[in-house]
Amino acid sequence: MREDIIKIDELFEEMSLTDQNGTLVETEKYKGKKILLSFHPLAWTPVCADQMKGLDELYREFEALDIIPLGVSVDSSQSKRAWAEHLGIQKLQLLADFWPHGELAKKLGIFMEDKGFSKRVNILLDENRKVIWTKIYPIKEVPDFKEILANFK
Repeated sequence: MREDIIKIDELFEEMSLTDQNGTLVETEKYKGKKILLSFHPLAWTPVCADQMKGLDELYREFEALDIIPLGVSVDSSQSKRAWAEHLGIQKLQLLADFWPHGELAKKLGIFMEDKGFSKRVNILLDENRKVIWTKIYPIKEVPDFKEILANFK
């Protein structure tokens, strides 16, 4: 586990996680596109719900900029599926960093061992998987996705 958060200009290792529908999502399949990894602590919590609903609502705007938004947390795929249905998520893939528990968040230096989940963080990767933007948010704050859209038009 790393002690610091992944930094701007650092290369991101390719990864694969299962989404809410049981589909394996591999970053290498998105070659030529940017990827937004939007980490939220836990499904079934109000701020995380607002974060993922907001990202789903802006999905087409991100897509128009060749950015693939992905929601990520330590919850299981089954929990993510029920949560996505409950929230009415239509387009957004919700990835399960479930097992090994929080492995991706640990690799990125954003896993909080004492709590058992990740920090609330947005990480934007360019087409070559280099980190071009990252921001950590207070646990009780919904990220402002429009700041990403405004900076990467």
